[in-house]
Amino acid sequence: MEENEQTLLNKVEIQYDDCPGCKVARLKDERKGVPYKEFSYIWLVSLCTALPIKFLFPFLYFMIQDFGIAKRVEDIGFYAGFLGSSFMVGRALTSIGWGMAADLYGRRPVILIGTLSVAVLSTLFGLSSNFWMAVSLRFLLGSLNSVQGTIRAYASEISTEEHFALALSLVSTSRGVGLVIGPAIGGFFAQPAEKYPNVFPKHSPFGRFPYLLPCLIISLYATVIFALCWWLPETLHKHNEKINEKGVLWASNESEEKDCADVDLKERPRSSYGNLLKNWPLMSTIIVYCIFSLQEMAYSEIFSIWAVSDKKYGGLSFSSQDVGMVLAISGFGLLLFQFLLYPQVEKRLGPLAVTRLSAVLSIPLLWSYPYISLLSGSTLHLAITIASLLRNALSVSLITGIFILLNNAVPQHQRGVANGISITAMSIFKAAGPAGGGAIFSWAQKRQHAAFLPGDQMVFFVLNVVQFIGLVMTFKPFLALPRTHRGRHQTGD
Repeated sequence: MEENEQTLLNKVEIQYDDCPGCKVARLKDERKGVPYKEFSYIWLVSLCTALPIKFLFPFLYFMIQDFGIAKRVEDIGFYAGFLGSSFMVGRALTSIGWGMAADLYGRRPVILIGTLSVAVLSTLFGLSSNFWMAVSLRFLLGSLNSVQGTIRAYASEISTEEHFALALSLVSTSRGVGLVIGPAIGGFFAQPAEKYPNVFPKHSPFGRFPYLLPCLIISLYATVIFALCWWLPETLHKHNEKINEKGVLWASNESEEKDCADVDLKERPRSSYGNLLKNWPLMSTIIVYCIFSLQEMAYSEIFSIWAVSDKKYGGLSFSSQDVGMVLAISGFGLLLFQFLLYPQVEKRLGPLAVTRLSAVLSIPLLWSYPYISLLSGSTLHLAITIASLLRNALSVSLITGIFILLNNAVPQHQRGVANGISITAMSIFKAAGPAGGGAIFSWAQKRQHAAFLPGDQMVFFVLNVVQFIGLVMTFKPFLALPRTHRGRHQTGD
């Protein structure tokens, strides 16, 4: 146990003038106050990687319908789930590789490749002329857009102890905003020739490619972020220092080499990655992350389908614009919550307590959704907007706490791969989310008059069961808490 705690100290004893990681370390020692410039980079890049994940959900049904691949209306859901999962499948297959690249070559090159892939492939997706072209482009985008793990590692390295929680909350906030605003963009701007014929004539390119406009909006944003990332400071240490088996860096002179059984820093990632699978604080945190991610992805798809379904089936009878408005308001409120409240709450309670509290409060909130559908008019819109805002705030707070635990479980030179492993595992679970959520929703629609949990009550009951499983797994003996390399202990049972 003592050796594991020492491994997480990861303290750099020697600094070099030409090492980018050392330059950042010196900058952090000299700087006072919040590093607004670096935090802005983190927020903008994380938003860029999150926007394309779910933006297609509001128009996915219509897109499959236009491709004409479904023989029957009942088959549209099958193909929609296949297309919706292709992004996560691609990301699951490549996240560890991108994490290794980030540890070997730096955070900045991986971030540049990821943002460029969003800029190029999102536009091409909007030009898709058939189902298989769309699936291939989404799969390729998921394969190249594996920046989320790298930007989490970057956030933990660019910040000081004082602003560590704020840095990782920025990642989860922008990610949460992207997962909310992305579908809002898709709902508002898909099929513009039908919704806004005075602005986008049917004979224009947006009439021929009805889903191009939201893709272009995301591509333009990604292009700007790609350009800005050229000035992104690198945080990875690059020099000929030595590291001993305990993870502590030493000067490379002969006596220390003999005493410490050192290995060259360039060999370090390859020799130490195998230990990650034996790091139970890391692996248990990743498993909990996967459970909550599965529930989050299923909720995201179910919410959009439930909101637009007819009231006689327990839905809200919303239009795509109504859903987009609810999501847009939720995203703005979520941004204010994470900036103004989350850092103070995390500082007082600790990341584990915040995760547990968010999971507990989400259960009664989700259970209220079927009863909100009984409302009508402005009362319905107000109630579902507030509920959606609270749900998104709790979800992002929960994930932020897990991010902090995950990055505290490993030293710097393993963070890229550790986050890559978490993204791979999470992507596998999220790939199952759309298919599982759609199947449960379809089944629940057929049992409107059942004696036990009729209609959509069953949908939200299943979501709460998954949430409860995740909550139970945050306690001992399942979840192991690391002694952090920043000198902080996580509080909890």
